[in-house]
Amino acid sequence: SALREGMSFFGVLSTFGRPSLLLVAEKEAAFRLWRRWQSSNPDKPFEKILIANRGEIACRVMKTCKRLGIRTVAVHSDVDGNALHSQMADERVCIGPAPSSESYLNMDAILEAVKSTGAQAVHPGYGFLSENTVFADKLTKAGAVFIGPGAGAIEAMGDKIQSKKIARKAQVNMIPGVDAVVKDADDAVRLANEIGYPVMLKASAGGGGKGMRIAWNDQETRDGFHLASQEAKSGFGDDRLLIERYVDGARHIEVQVLADSHGNAIYLNERECSIQRRNQKVIEEAPSPFVDPEMRMAMGQQAVQLAKAVDYVSAGTVEFLVDSQKRFYFLEMNTRLQVEHPITEYITGIDLVEQMIRIAAGRKLEIRQKDVGIDGWAVECRVYSEDPKRFLPSIGRLSTYLEPEKSPHVRVETGIFEGSQISIYYDPLISKLVTHGEDRNDALKRMTTALDQYVIKGVKHNVPILRAMLTHPRFVSGDITTKFIAEEYPEGFSGIQLTERQEKELLATACLLHLRRQWRATQFQNIDRCFRSPTVSGAALYLFSTPCLVLFLESTGFTGHRA
Repeated sequence: SALREGMSFFGVLSTFGRPSLLLVAEKEAAFRLWRRWQSSNPDKPFEKILIANRGEIACRVMKTCKRLGIRTVAVHSDVDGNALHSQMADERVCIGPAPSSESYLNMDAILEAVKSTGAQAVHPGYGFLSENTVFADKLTKAGAVFIGPGAGAIEAMGDKIQSKKIARKAQVNMIPGVDAVVKDADDAVRLANEIGYPVMLKASAGGGGKGMRIAWNDQETRDGFHLASQEAKSGFGDDRLLIERYVDGARHIEVQVLADSHGNAIYLNERECSIQRRNQKVIEEAPSPFVDPEMRMAMGQQAVQLAKAVDYVSAGTVEFLVDSQKRFYFLEMNTRLQVEHPITEYITGIDLVEQMIRIAAGRKLEIRQKDVGIDGWAVECRVYSEDPKRFLPSIGRLSTYLEPEKSPHVRVETGIFEGSQISIYYDPLISKLVTHGEDRNDALKRMTTALDQYVIKGVKHNVPILRAMLTHPRFVSGDITTKFIAEEYPEGFSGIQLTERQEKELLATACLLHLRRQWRATQFQNIDRCFRSPTVSGAALYLFSTPCLVLFLESTGFTGHRA
């Protein structure tokens, strides 16, 4: 009965109570029944979906499609023919050479792949064409469904000047600024003095930290205007800039929303995204250690108000800047699936990709606001192929790649495998590591353990700095802002500097391990003959005598019970 009403697997299990309370055997039997029903169900969302992306996000979307019994089509450049996402798909189509402009941004080639494979819908993932209104329109005209919001919402939220006007009208908290294009450097200085320093100049059509400059005085404003406009022109083909007050020492906190075409919209709590380098996120967690229930509700309600103001349909994210007094201000809305969406899935139990697919097929949201809770804590680390000293990409082949052991509480999202090439053409993301725990400490403990299990050779990577940040006293206490990395690692990351005590502990451990290995070796070297020598036997007995070990340990700083 529940299946016939179009409920998801999660929804079906929920009718019997909390899913985790079901026996494993019952879950497996229910899932097999669900898969058989899906494969023969004429009412499933789509028969075939093309994923217009690559790497880990393409693999992520395919996992949900396969669970729903939907066939998948991968598109790939000529260098990605053997990539993981190409191997996972039921069908694959080459759409051009390695450069993104000739492949993953090639609309005509992707549209031709849609037609040749008979795909009914296209999931754009994130990046590339995920927020391109022209692509969304072309898909619609070609008779395929764009799994995402309508072109109108993408256009409205993609233009930062227009989005701020809409947000203000929707009664969303705004950063003091001007909702107009900055004409020139002189105009920028005039507006900066009206708003009050510090100010931020940012590209109207930008994102990902590009086309942004902070200015603390008139000269920096002039210089920032020229640099930001040039960067915006180069990166987005649009040099328009806006100016607003810069919230110093702020947190970056975002709210996940879901909205369908039937007027329903909900928020799925917040994500803390303050740990950034070059305005790009590195570590995210959900919920935020800074947000209380009252603040969560206020932020969520404003996010939903904005979504409804632009007739938003699909999954989206409203980003806010939050000051030390818990005042939050609208930053922007991302009209796509976010990189960090898995942490929201962990704490809510909701598959966001599945919801996007169902909404794109015209289904109503099954989930009501009162059904959305917070189950534990989740943390995500983005493992990049980069030099942590300067945060620059590291190019090369992964000669060795071993991932942490996966479990219900440890999730690894990746699009590569051992032997894969980290190319100059694409983002150097190796994988996303996500852990879940009963509380923040539990989730962080699982994360540090999992990070220690990575084995990555052939390229430089940021695992060491990720682990260092997770155990940093400021991070552990939750005392973080978007300036955390700049303040704590101003010269980049050169490795852990051991304290004197840590050095002694390490030396003591190494010496004892060496002595233990030497002792074991004697068991295989005719120990009787060995101990006929008074020199060898006397040395061995002395080294392993209790007084000797105690003296050795105490000399390295161990005393009493610890020794």
